[in-house]
Amino acid sequence: MGSDAYIQLPVIDFSVLDSQNPDLGVYDSIKTQVLESLQEYGCFHASIGGVSPDLQNSVYSAIENLFNLPTETKSKNTSTKMFYGYIGNSPQLPLYESMGIDDPYIPEQVQKFTNLMWPQGNPQVSNDIHMYVKKLWELNVMTKKMVFEILNLEMYLHEHIELTNYVLKLMKYRVPEPNESNLGLHTHADAGVMTILHQNDVEGLEILTKDDEWLKVKLSPNLFIVMAGETLNVWLNGRLHVPLHRVVMRENKTRFTLALFELPKHGNTLKAIEKMVDDEHPLLFNPFKYDDFIKFHISGGQGIENYAVKAYCGVSH
Repeated sequence: MGSDAYIQLPVIDFSVLDSQNPDLGVYDSIKTQVLESLQEYGCFHASIGGVSPDLQNSVYSAIENLFNLPTETKSKNTSTKMFYGYIGNSPQLPLYESMGIDDPYIPEQVQKFTNLMWPQGNPQVSNDIHMYVKKLWELNVMTKKMVFEILNLEMYLHEHIELTNYVLKLMKYRVPEPNESNLGLHTHADAGVMTILHQNDVEGLEILTKDDEWLKVKLSPNLFIVMAGETLNVWLNGRLHVPLHRVVMRENKTRFTLALFELPKHGNTLKAIEKMVDDEHPLLFNPFKYDDFIKFHISGGQGIENYAVKAYCGVSH
């Protein structure tokens, strides 16, 4: 299933940016790399400061402990939003298990989650997850800012920040039984705005290239994968490539991973920015509401699972 070859994703070093005294030359260079990477691959590897090996080890140790909790406890992780809460024991995804934390860059939100899982409290885990996620959130905000700037869309940035919120998904993939498929997560494109993903010590992520070849994403513990989602491409009227990806379990070892998803808030209408639509770039997506799209998606609308947003609101030319 798939290739044993690896995709050579660009590595962009955000740690060289000095937030107090930014070097405009360096900033503009990174901005260009970001756009080119998202246009060609739909994703890239990012190197950031502020995430020490100790912090990373602490967070992944906490993730493993969380999934070792009784199912009754994990099931308390509920949400009114689809896919945000605990997911486990699904016949469609038997290897996959996940939990979610709403707006995890806010300390109180992480504490609320950890207090639910550990009623006696777990301030160390709460603090470590918040510190870790805050760095991922800052990377997400910076990436989106750069994309809007390089496309001369600065005036639209604030209103589009207001259209979204975040969820941190903690994920576990168990080793398949001898008679089971090793597909951990089926082929899909992320429907949201942007995803910051991290693989720890077990590979699994695979990306479909523009040449229709499945390639593995190399394990890089110190790097984070930044991936464009379909909603961002709706706003930008198709200026980016949104990568199809999946998870394949090839190792005889449980895989723990996490991802920060930037997702549209419910109730808002999402549409292409007017400046992105012209004679050379005709409208590719009709305006849509994320709530209605989610209902369409979970009902198996049109049997489409890969580019679900495109299937839902894509314009035929």
